[in-house]
Amino acid sequence: MEFEIVIVVIVALAVFLFAKSKYDEKELFRKFNLQNDNEWGQILEANYTQDHFKAIKEYYYANKGEQDVDDITWNDVDMDTIFMLLNHTHSSMGEDYLYAMLRKLQVKEDLLKKRERFISFFQKNRDARNQLQTEFRLMGKIKDFSLYKYINIAEKIPPHNPIASIFMCSMLLVSIGLMVLSVFNVLSPIYGVILFVFTLVNNIIHYFNRKAQIEKYFQVFKYIIRMLDNAQELTKLDIPELKEVFTRIDKITKQFADVKRGSFLVFFDGKKGEGSFWDLSLDYVRMMFHIDLIKFDTMTKKIQAHKAELNELYELLGFLDAMLAVASFRTWLGEEEYCIPVLEETKDAKISMTGAFHPMLEEPVRNSIQADRPVLITGSNASGKSTFIKTVAINAILAQTIHTAVAKQYEASFFKVFSSMALRDDLQGHDSYYIVEIKSLKRILEQVGGAVPTLCFVDEVLRGTNTLERIAASAQILRTFAATNTICFAATHDLELTSILEAYYDNYHFQEEIVDNQVVFDYMLRTGKANSRNAIKLLGMMGYDNAIIEKAEELANSFLKNGTWETV
Repeated sequence: MEFEIVIVVIVALAVFLFAKSKYDEKELFRKFNLQNDNEWGQILEANYTQDHFKAIKEYYYANKGEQDVDDITWNDVDMDTIFMLLNHTHSSMGEDYLYAMLRKLQVKEDLLKKRERFISFFQKNRDARNQLQTEFRLMGKIKDFSLYKYINIAEKIPPHNPIASIFMCSMLLVSIGLMVLSVFNVLSPIYGVILFVFTLVNNIIHYFNRKAQIEKYFQVFKYIIRMLDNAQELTKLDIPELKEVFTRIDKITKQFADVKRGSFLVFFDGKKGEGSFWDLSLDYVRMMFHIDLIKFDTMTKKIQAHKAELNELYELLGFLDAMLAVASFRTWLGEEEYCIPVLEETKDAKISMTGAFHPMLEEPVRNSIQADRPVLITGSNASGKSTFIKTVAINAILAQTIHTAVAKQYEASFFKVFSSMALRDDLQGHDSYYIVEIKSLKRILEQVGGAVPTLCFVDEVLRGTNTLERIAASAQILRTFAATNTICFAATHDLELTSILEAYYDNYHFQEEIVDNQVVFDYMLRTGKANSRNAIKLLGMMGYDNAIIEKAEELANSFLKNGTWETV
């Protein structure tokens, strides 16, 4: 009777735990669907540690190309910030793919049209994107190190003989058997207890020693199991528009069927995630019997043998998650604030933007420009020169990567994009600012003149040297750009360049007004050269002595009249 009661209690407990797990799973999906709706078209808050950013970049640097946005340009226009603005991904594959996509400029339409198809579909189909986002949320992210890197260095896993784990597991079972025999008075229980305690302690010590050796690989393999499981769930979704990519994902995941088989020994269930009741319960079994270590050793061989297929799956999933992120970004911008760019494969350089703005500004001023030759931009400090050329650069990059421009209209040729703007002394390389600057400009000069036009951005060319040589050298460097199929946007304070290069560059400027002893900028781009001279007036506004201001005005006026400087 007592035995029957025990059986009933055990069955009842099992039924309760099963029902609870199903309820928890349902609640998790409900929670994720609610998050998907609430966060769509919003900017996600996230803390990016140095290790996290380093991990995100690994996939890109492993697949780097010749026409990519280089490090100098990327840093000049602060594309890390643009990436964070766009990063609405929920998986490691997604954010790795998104970062790499933003750096890999396309110079043909094919891939951009494919991306547009998926982005537009996700914008319009709430149910489909919700289902995909939920599966990507279940996959999650590894933030401390690069999943992609560790998938591709699986051959470096410290060697281990699985026979040792199998032997220790067997000895533990033997000790349990001996204790069972003692119940029937076959032998003294002391033998089974001693062997059990000794084997258990040994197994736990060996377990944690081995786990310490392979901790990162172990996390990666657990993620791979989760990725395979949820990738398989994706292929079950009834979304005809994604059938082609789902078919390929299904074919790849089936190649890893034996990896997934018994995967609960390593990680119980991709839908429940870390910390589920079943997974925590299995942790004790794992420590005792090393079932996850044994499974890990068999998985290692399979992953090493099919690394190419796993990388392809990584990219397919990353692509889908990244397209979802771009669709959410467009929703955040609003239909009136972005456009689908019109891009032309031609050797001739041209660009036209209407109502373009910088996406990081809360109250941006929208500017327009049309250019088929280089542009000189003048104006005082803080008038908007640098922000404008960054706006053009960002739009060019976004147009040729995510097929989206932050403007009313964007039409241009495909470009290679370079900049030389936010430079600094290279203390480690012992290079002065001027040396760093001329090296930066030289790398652009070496790229111009090819089949693909160049779009480049220079802020205060050669500011690191004296006025005489700066103007002479700057004029010739900028003239060289003009002699090729290059559109150079150059911001400068040197008004002399506007006259020297008038035959080769179009002139635009920003201006300001002084109203009630306050400098007022409207940040609007205007045609022609800057003609305001407010730098000396600003000295007066800041309380400088009138004698200094008057003498400065006399010297400036004399130079403008005679072309030479008077002695002070």
